[in-house]
Amino acid sequence: MKIYLNGKLVDEKDAVVSVFDHGLLYGDGVFEGTRVYDGNIAFLGEHMDRLLDSAKVIDLNIGMTKEELVAATVETCQANGIKNGYLRHVVTRGVGTLGLNPYLCKQAQVIIIAADIQLYTVELYEKGMRVITAGTIRNMAEAVNPRVKSLNYLNNIMAKIEAVNAGVMECLMLNAQGYVAEASGDNVFAVKGNKLMTPPAWCGGLEGITREKVMQVAREAGMDVVETVMTRYELWTADEVFLTGTAAEVIAVVDLDKRLIGSGKPGPVTKKLAQAYRKLAGTDGVRFE
Repeated sequence: MKIYLNGKLVDEKDAVVSVFDHGLLYGDGVFEGTRVYDGNIAFLGEHMDRLLDSAKVIDLNIGMTKEELVAATVETCQANGIKNGYLRHVVTRGVGTLGLNPYLCKQAQVIIIAADIQLYTVELYEKGMRVITAGTIRNMAEAVNPRVKSLNYLNNIMAKIEAVNAGVMECLMLNAQGYVAEASGDNVFAVKGNKLMTPPAWCGGLEGITREKVMQVAREAGMDVVETVMTRYELWTADEVFLTGTAAEVIAVVDLDKRLIGSGKPGPVTKKLAQAYRKLAGTDGVRFE
């Protein structure tokens, strides 16, 4: 495997960072996950925009333009012969001191990994997944803004620990006001009749690229798509609930806190939107040979 590291493609064993890198010491950095479908890097432009926005919010100079990031991504895919797979872009603050001051880090570290990922089993996509509500509250925007896709993912990991210990693969996270924010690694949607609902970003969720594309295909299908404040009541009483994410794509939730959602099986709207999303993801993006 070849890893893109600071402008060069290096062997996996040589893709290393310093123990003084603030990405390691403090989780100081940002990342993106992107999918490749039959030689099409899905929504790469949008992902690079969000990477750059996240970096700007934490005052991190990546040292590369959007165009340079896109070119480096294509180069990494070609070097690894990736036609279908998963990409991870990681930008760390770089080497600094043991102190917190980020401005003592001279140069950001830019890493691109082209590999594969299987977040959930085929069975979960066919039968739907069970989810619990985590006791871990989503970060407040005034503390660590969830709209920044940062390397400091401990909030999500703490919630994921609760899910795994409860025997499920995912969990719902609420914000400090008790409203639905998102899952530990995915956005949340509820279907009620012809209405598709999802929490607004200010409730504590990431503005997911997959989230936006699913909303797009839902509107094109004639659904009433709304961003609205939600409690668990709206999920428990929904016809269908599903999660979205780059790695997860679209996956049905059939049980939340031991309450069956709808029929207890993946519903027709979820299936329809999943199919439409995958079709869009295979054509909208940057294609390479």
